[in-house]
Amino acid sequence: MKQLIVTADDFGAAMEVNEAVELAHRGGILSAASLMVGGAAAADAVARARNLPSLRVGLHLVLVEGKPVLPAASVPDLVDSRGFFRSDMARAGAAMFFFPKLRRQLAAEIDAQFAAFAATGLTLDHVNAHKHFHLHPTIAALIVKAAKAHGVKGARVPLEPQAVLGRIENHKPSGVVALTAPFARALRARFWRAGITAPDSVFGLAWSGAMTLPRLAGLIEHLPEGLSEIYMHPATGPYPGSAPGYQYAGELAALTDPSLPSLLAARGVRTGGFGDFFSQWIQ
Repeated sequence: MKQLIVTADDFGAAMEVNEAVELAHRGGILSAASLMVGGAAAADAVARARNLPSLRVGLHLVLVEGKPVLPAASVPDLVDSRGFFRSDMARAGAAMFFFPKLRRQLAAEIDAQFAAFAATGLTLDHVNAHKHFHLHPTIAALIVKAAKAHGVKGARVPLEPQAVLGRIENHKPSGVVALTAPFARALRARFWRAGITAPDSVFGLAWSGAMTLPRLAGLIEHLPEGLSEIYMHPATGPYPGSAPGYQYAGELAALTDPSLPSLLAARGVRTGGFGDFFSQWIQ
């Protein structure tokens, strides 16, 4: 059986993202979105989600390249002089591992973001982290603790089958993927022990910001058996803080291409959110 979650990340980051999420869900194959509760357009994202009951919304934890939900004074060791999370993930990650004071601030911020999501009244479908920072074992442990407290049953683990990509176009396996794979496998095991399920396959790492229609259609055609997630970054155009070179409008066009629903049907692929498939996971 082939099951697919098609997720838009960075929901709430900007109006351009929110507009694209709504367009891609109403008129395309987008089935889920991950909300940045501290994003500049988070309130608008929540309002749209309330009018899209079939859109499955999860928490996109931001601990890098963004602002905390808590006041900067409450997390002084996590932020720079402007009150933004530190952008050097390697140095920040090392500090999180070695300094108890910083871990306490990190735990408080993670709890605050879960609480902010709960305050929206939306059903929490899943959790993941911006830039996959939950691969860090300290962050992973704190997320698992918070996720269990909030009843989260689904989470993303960035393990991308390289062989599938090679069936779609010439693809050279990434060294970064090889380096992070052991951490991803450990994260999956940690989630499973906590009763939190991750998809069997996740796609979006190699082609982040460049999930064109041929690539998206190719993934659907070659989708493995089991539960897969394809995550994307649709937007109607660039916005403050957007990533240089990302094909935001192109990804929106891919998600709304009229050929994809029939392709999904022809391949026998069922789409939905984490919660739509959870009852099958626990049987």
